[in-house]
Amino acid sequence: MQNTELLLKKLTLEEKCALLSGAETFKTRGMPEHGIPQIWLSDGPHGLRKQAGESDHLGLNPSVPATCFPTASAVANSWDAALGEEIGAALGEEAAAQEVSVVLGPGLNMKRNPLCGRSFEYFSEDPYLAGKLAAGYIRGIQSKGVAACPKHFAVNSQETRRMASDSIVDERTLREIYLTGFEIAVKEGHPRSIMSSYNLVNGTYANENKHLLMEILRGEWGFDGAVITDWGGSNDHALGVKNGSTLEMPAPGGDSVRELLAAVESGKISESDIDARLSELLPLVFDTKAALDAAPREFDAAAHHALARRAAAESLVLLKNEGSLLPLAAGSKVAVIGDFAKNPRYQGAGSSMVNSTQVDVLLDKLIDSELNVIGYQQGFDRHGKPDAALQKSACELATQADTVILCMGLDEIAESEGLDRSNLHLAQNQVDLLQAVAAVNPKIVVVLYSGSVVETPWLDNCQALLYAALGGQAGAGAVADALIGKVNPCGKLAETWPLAYADVPSAADFATRRKTVEYREGLYIGYRYFTTAEKAVRFPFGYGMSYTTFAYSDLVANEQQVSLTVTNTGSVAGTEIVQLYVAKKNSELFRPAKELKGFARVTLAPGEKQRITITLDDKAFRFWNVKANRWEIEGGEYELFVGASVEDIRLCEKISVHGTAAVHPYEDRDLDCYYKGDVLHVSDADFEKLLGHPIPNGKTKIDRNLTLGELNHARSPLGWLVWLVLTILLDASYKRGKPDLNILFQYNMPLRALAKMTNGAISMGMVDGIVMELQGFWILGLVRVIYEAIKNVVLNAQMEKRLRGA
Repeated sequence: MQNTELLLKKLTLEEKCALLSGAETFKTRGMPEHGIPQIWLSDGPHGLRKQAGESDHLGLNPSVPATCFPTASAVANSWDAALGEEIGAALGEEAAAQEVSVVLGPGLNMKRNPLCGRSFEYFSEDPYLAGKLAAGYIRGIQSKGVAACPKHFAVNSQETRRMASDSIVDERTLREIYLTGFEIAVKEGHPRSIMSSYNLVNGTYANENKHLLMEILRGEWGFDGAVITDWGGSNDHALGVKNGSTLEMPAPGGDSVRELLAAVESGKISESDIDARLSELLPLVFDTKAALDAAPREFDAAAHHALARRAAAESLVLLKNEGSLLPLAAGSKVAVIGDFAKNPRYQGAGSSMVNSTQVDVLLDKLIDSELNVIGYQQGFDRHGKPDAALQKSACELATQADTVILCMGLDEIAESEGLDRSNLHLAQNQVDLLQAVAAVNPKIVVVLYSGSVVETPWLDNCQALLYAALGGQAGAGAVADALIGKVNPCGKLAETWPLAYADVPSAADFATRRKTVEYREGLYIGYRYFTTAEKAVRFPFGYGMSYTTFAYSDLVANEQQVSLTVTNTGSVAGTEIVQLYVAKKNSELFRPAKELKGFARVTLAPGEKQRITITLDDKAFRFWNVKANRWEIEGGEYELFVGASVEDIRLCEKISVHGTAAVHPYEDRDLDCYYKGDVLHVSDADFEKLLGHPIPNGKTKIDRNLTLGELNHARSPLGWLVWLVLTILLDASYKRGKPDLNILFQYNMPLRALAKMTNGAISMGMVDGIVMELQGFWILGLVRVIYEAIKNVVLNAQMEKRLRGA
């Protein structure tokens, strides 16, 4: 094991600077002459995606086979941190077997809006639940000597303009909603690394944001690991290093090294800043490499598949079961309809896409079950194209069955990194099929596949609805087991399902083309809004049915914990997820009507009862006082609600809590809309009162952070041409029903990323030449590009020669 302090004394400044950026798409820079190995970093959060050949960060090229576990949005429905730890341990084992040192996950950004294309990679709309689950994954991954890298820190809630958007959020909302999950993950999971997000936060890129990285992450939470940029997420590398960012990825080349050298020479940063970051990076490199050297190069694929199946089973949510249609009795004549039954939809698209070791098929599992499967029909085109013949054949089969199992869902491109959803609808041809089948056989079980929320105006057309989410490679077996009662589906929703998208408080301005993303709704995301505004929803946060029933009784509560008795009052074994919400009715602050502050799982046989205890930790009663700039507690009477969902409250106890707050944070501000929770259309004036300062100007500027999709704003025919070609290609891919992720990434990519993601082929000087050209200095700009290109080639060659010691 290398001594970091001694090693830092041996390294030249240039060598130190070189170590702080990647050498290849998923590899750090090694220096064998100093005993510094090169290590692999790899996606993904629910299954490893190590690319054996040419690497990319969008999941476009194939990767080494690995177990595809259920996505985070599915596992969140289990509310089971211990299960997350088991999945994490399996991920860590597979990473070690494939010689991967850092697993880029889990993802735990808040689900501010259900249209976020990457929601399937995230756990919840609630930071407490997300943080607890993420901490479990982290502990599991790192139990194998591999480092976890939770992401994306922070306030990263959309894919549109993700590399150049500015999240404008008030400090209390930032702390209570968007950072609390990360705080729990860091303090309870102790990750060796963390990934910064692409976006700016209140005017400063997250990766160079001193407030986020130094004051909060390192200062308040005690994080001492490596901060790794998202791929191409570095803006000012020197400022990043100064303000707490450790490793710039993927492969910016020699220009990045020269940037740091120049920054030290100019006094912008110091060599001690470089040393501080290397003191974070080098232990990560040496420790994980030592663990990998001692790890086996194989893993038990069958055991991991079995774990994936159990995880999928725990994550199933029974949303409707009219007349106790489920479970289906042995020998029942069933018709299986729907393309997803034969061609599984089990993961999302993008960097998390796993090349699965095997994939189970629901139709096969049903045929092998105790059911009498009388036939299968595709029923619909999964990409939405109407097909009367498919629908007719499906209806004819349905007339012959006792029960129809209809598999519906979103197609692969509907949920993807780099692309936000356009709506919450299922394809109309699927809804039409459901209605047509219901007309000939009303006994329909819908199995729904999606990574996030969908609108369900069609709910009355089915008797049962089983939400399978994106259940990973073994999800089909779990669904089959649930349909026949071999498994009791007991999961509960980790996000609210609204009646319609228009009801979502951020609906009016989500994923616009504007540079600024204004978090006008403040604290009121998800159930925090719907319960406060008393707005009806389709399925509330924490909701889920079961094949049995549970009774709650004998609640005893104080400031430290609540205890109660849970009894299985039904006829089959099952698991209840007991949820604890805290409320303060007569608060001097504005606050949500209820907030989740604890939960527990209890598995009981029929008639069995058990006493459970839920602990109230330091986050139970706190709020961020924006005037005092610290966490405080408002004293007085609180209500502790215990229930089966945020709306299904079974027991309540009032307690008195000692307060610490001496200063009222809002006594000088009129924030009536926030006190009422009326945040669907917050005015500029009200949002500015919440922020405590004017709303930043979000006008487009022709600079390094102009995106390729904004080149129509340039003063250059060349820029207009590039924009036109990209727009035509992108629009054509949308018309084909298959948006091109590569073009979409380029469309949303800022110019600076050209220098950060081309392995040194393009320098920032060349980017500045392009900017000059786009600003209207056509000839001077092109001349500078050519000059900087020649200079870059020469300087890169000289630097690599020095670093090799040649």
